[in-house]
Amino acid sequence: MAEQGSGDSGGDGAGRALPPHSPSGVVLQTVEMHTGGEPLRIIPRLEAAEQAAAAGLSLLSLRREVAARQDHVRRALMHEPRGHAGMYGAVVVRGAAAAEGAHLAALFLHCAGYSAMCGHAVMALGRFALDYGLVPAPTRPETAVLLRCPCGPVTAFVPWDGRRSGNPVRFHSVPAFAAATDLAIDVPGHGKVMVDIGYGGTFYAFLSAEQLGLDVCSSKTRDLVSAASAVTEAVKKQFKLHHPESEDLAFLYGTILTDGKDAFSEEPTTNICVFADEQVDRSPTGSGVTARIALQYHKGLIQLGQTRTFRSSTTGSLFTGKAEKETKFGNYNAVIVEVSGEAFYTGTATFTVEEEDPLKHGFFFK
Repeated sequence: MAEQGSGDSGGDGAGRALPPHSPSGVVLQTVEMHTGGEPLRIIPRLEAAEQAAAAGLSLLSLRREVAARQDHVRRALMHEPRGHAGMYGAVVVRGAAAAEGAHLAALFLHCAGYSAMCGHAVMALGRFALDYGLVPAPTRPETAVLLRCPCGPVTAFVPWDGRRSGNPVRFHSVPAFAAATDLAIDVPGHGKVMVDIGYGGTFYAFLSAEQLGLDVCSSKTRDLVSAASAVTEAVKKQFKLHHPESEDLAFLYGTILTDGKDAFSEEPTTNICVFADEQVDRSPTGSGVTARIALQYHKGLIQLGQTRTFRSSTTGSLFTGKAEKETKFGNYNAVIVEVSGEAFYTGTATFTVEEEDPLKHGFFFK
């Protein structure tokens, strides 16, 4: 690891700090984490976002504002050379945007844009909020961390020993519901398949990989990604989504292929989530688990309080989920779902952006 020059070296470099040292360059500092293998690059503070929030913008409006005026930050940190095709991020917003009893608000970033909800990020942000002092009076052995997400308020429950946060972290979702079940969709190259559509803070299509002639545990990831993406595009064209509170949230985020084991079992059920622009979740997907639990409950396959284990086909990491209680969400019969997993720190980073760099805002290669 290189160190700053001390000024006592010989030659022309005496007294010079090692690069980068451009006075006009943008500096972006991040905290790096992962939950179940899915990365989370946390931006602890984005001044432009907090200024916009202080002007009274709602979190959904702030999401649009950041996308319109600060998208270079997302591209710089999610895309190569600083990120990669599977990178995921969160902008922490404090102050006005985190009012109404919340400890912080968050905007979720990925390689193609912005999400409304992210369960793996919520679990990581729960630990981050405690360790970085965003919760004024944490309690032992567990602290409730209140977060505002674009889809609504979410509560994370984080172990706390008086000095640092721990695992596992669990969270209670926004109301989750079945938007459609046994929906016939014609998928080019695959024919007619039956899909379920569930909402867990964002909408996903669900079906067994077997319907597409694949095995979620043994087929090549490339084949699973292509098939899931074809399903996503077909559903977008053939089914109109509706969200009870905001049409900004009425979009299909992706498709989750499963092993078809939806009935309650003590054994894990395996899935792979393909979202946004063919991005693959390395974790079992927190909002996906939420939506899948809601679907299983709606179909009578599980009961309140029954815990299911979900395995990622990419990393083998595990989340658990259970339906906690029934509720109403608009005209939908919904449930509050609890999801649990483990989030870990991987480091911190300081990124620079030199103005003369033609690729300063990143490039997307997949």
